[in-house]
Amino acid sequence: MSRPLLQPLSTGCEQSEGRPLLLGSTEPRLWTPPLRDLSEPGASYGQWVIEFATQVLAEPLDPWQAWLVVHAGELLPDGRPRFRRVLALVARQNGKTHLLRTLALYWVFVERWPLTVGTSTNLDYARESWEAAVRAAEDVEALSSLLPANGVRRANGEQCLTTSDRCRYKIAASNRKGGRSLSIDRLIADELREQHDWSAYNAAYPAMNARPYGQAWFISNQGDDRSVVLDALRDGALAGMDSPESGDKRLGLFEWSALDGCDLMDPAAWVAANPNLGRRLDEDTVRGSAALAKSNGGEEEAGYRTEVLCQRVRNLDAAIDPAAWVRCRDEGTLDGEREYLTACIDISPDCLHATLAVAAAMSDGRTRVEVVAAWDGLGCPGIMQRELRSWLLRIRPRTLGWFPAGPAAALAAELRGGGHLMIPWLKITEIQADTAAVCMGLARLVLDERIAHSGDPLLDAHVAAAEKLRSGDRWTFSRRRTGHVDSLYAVAGATHLARSIGPGVGRPRIIRPARRP
Repeated sequence: MSRPLLQPLSTGCEQSEGRPLLLGSTEPRLWTPPLRDLSEPGASYGQWVIEFATQVLAEPLDPWQAWLVVHAGELLPDGRPRFRRVLALVARQNGKTHLLRTLALYWVFVERWPLTVGTSTNLDYARESWEAAVRAAEDVEALSSLLPANGVRRANGEQCLTTSDRCRYKIAASNRKGGRSLSIDRLIADELREQHDWSAYNAAYPAMNARPYGQAWFISNQGDDRSVVLDALRDGALAGMDSPESGDKRLGLFEWSALDGCDLMDPAAWVAANPNLGRRLDEDTVRGSAALAKSNGGEEEAGYRTEVLCQRVRNLDAAIDPAAWVRCRDEGTLDGEREYLTACIDISPDCLHATLAVAAAMSDGRTRVEVVAAWDGLGCPGIMQRELRSWLLRIRPRTLGWFPAGPAAALAAELRGGGHLMIPWLKITEIQADTAAVCMGLARLVLDERIAHSGDPLLDAHVAAAEKLRSGDRWTFSRRRTGHVDSLYAVAGATHLARSIGPGVGRPRIIRPARRP
């Protein structure tokens, strides 16, 4: 990897009035290396953007912004942008809006591309960048002289800046209509993390297909599992960096982020994700937010990691605290607790996954949980139904529970009528207690480290995917958007039943006849 063209002011600590001063890193932690020496004349249009910002707008780019436009603006020998798609990831409040405004004005007034389109999931955000560009165009004499009398249209939904050369900068919402019926030369997609499906991307990006010199900028901080477009582009860019010969050479990644799993209070993490730290971002603000997020954990920590450390998290409103779940891992079995086993089944709403889980309350106050069997694919509820009796005879739980208000209701006739599940010593229980109490109860036990599990990959995956589905101050495990969570529901149900029994509670007393002399 070649050295960056613009050296960072600092990537660590300096002395300022006798105390250390943290300065954000100008160079991103992850970035696609250039194909040529970017210091050569004509190697990148970024140098001209820097000059435009300084001499025309009189608002020089920040060091990281200058570094980015030089590297993302790399040109091929035939003059086309080396990157047809640019993915820039950086923590919030580091100057993304200023950068996008500068780029849009440069493309419209200097390179004079016929159409530049700015999009955002929230149209108000796209309008903010557009309005900033319009104000600059009107205030800077060199630009205002290129605006015709009717060059700015502000009608809602029709915002468009048009120059005397008929070059346009307009905005659109990130949805299935944004960008359709247009031929786009430059595309800006802000807050890419909020694109939870491909409809907006498929509406806007293909509108560049007939533009060989087109370029799309996707810029955001990191997101969660719902950020499908961001994740796909990032994974593709990383794969291209690992295998340049087979990857997409025209997809570039430039990511300012902290290392995964870092301590929230690590200054090196702040420096890596916030290039404007110590410049436009106050260190005390970042430090104070980190301390609070570390103390509170859960949703607040997940938010801090995505917003300030630019790290991907599984979800932003985790139902089960991920750190507490890891702490509950304790390799072991339920062999010694078979007298107190309770079981529960659950099915995913799409009927593509089903789980049988067991639990037992132990004498140390913890409840050990385990996934006994799982079925996936088409028809898996029926397969589970046919195989369930043999599993129950094998593990011999005292109680089998199920949620009649959930997808397992598909087996209600079998579970209520008994049928082939009629086993003399087995009690089949409908968990009709408030489902929120069952879900929230498991989450509390995990936080208190009163759950023991052996780190089953399936259960770990369902725990990581589970978000809160809120109803007032109460919540259940969301079955929407986040993938399958039936294993977690089954474990929660088994735990609820196990704790109602407890070790030795309700256990039948065995009376042996006195031995004759």
